[in-house]
Amino acid sequence: MRSFDETLQFASDLQSAHAIDTVRNKFLSLTSLYGLDRVLVGTLPDDGLSPEDQKAHVLMHSWPEEWLDHYVGEDYLECDPLVDIIRNGPRPVPWKGASALPGLSPRARLMFDEASEFKIKEGLVLPIITLEGVVVFVSLSGEMLDIDPFEIGTLQLAATHAVTRALQLSEIARVQSTRPELTARERECIRWAALGKSEWEISQILGISEHTSEKHLLSAKTKLGAVNRVQAVAEAIRLGYIT
Repeated sequence: MRSFDETLQFASDLQSAHAIDTVRNKFLSLTSLYGLDRVLVGTLPDDGLSPEDQKAHVLMHSWPEEWLDHYVGEDYLECDPLVDIIRNGPRPVPWKGASALPGLSPRARLMFDEASEFKIKEGLVLPIITLEGVVVFVSLSGEMLDIDPFEIGTLQLAATHAVTRALQLSEIARVQSTRPELTARERECIRWAALGKSEWEISQILGISEHTSEKHLLSAKTKLGAVNRVQAVAEAIRLGYIT
């Protein structure tokens, strides 16, 4: 019986990644073995959104920026048959361009023809459904798809790990972008408070007066929206000030 060492190592590598680009590149190092060296991961936007609002739904991608801008600028979501497939019944779907998808509109055929100019000729769509019921699509593509049905399951597992880590990093970035800014002294005081030190002990450690340490802790508590020291420490941990 084969071990799960490769799977565990892949999952570990993704979990240790601290940037979404790193997650994307690690994922592509696997998918490229099947001829899939382009990826677009995101959630489906509602109809009628502006190009910028549509791009805000992208979690990570390796599409050429020119093609991504053209795709959203032309609102190809409206005619892309793969979007309808994801919306109507999320399942893995291999595709081979317009030739393998009957009943396409002229606009959809134009979209596939234009995509091929960017080496997006064949691909695989892998929907990932979160615990909240949100569908995150993983659209893999390249010049030639070389995969059998069994291997699609392998990529589905890898995609799940990649999407999970990318979502984690996206949430961390969102929280940090909106978190209150503590001064260096406030961060020091709240870290010592997390270790159970009193205001007097903190003042001795930092070489400041007890009144000053109280002032810094009160300021930190106010910025963190906390009503007491315990809540302030918990918020500081949640926001990454204490690790």
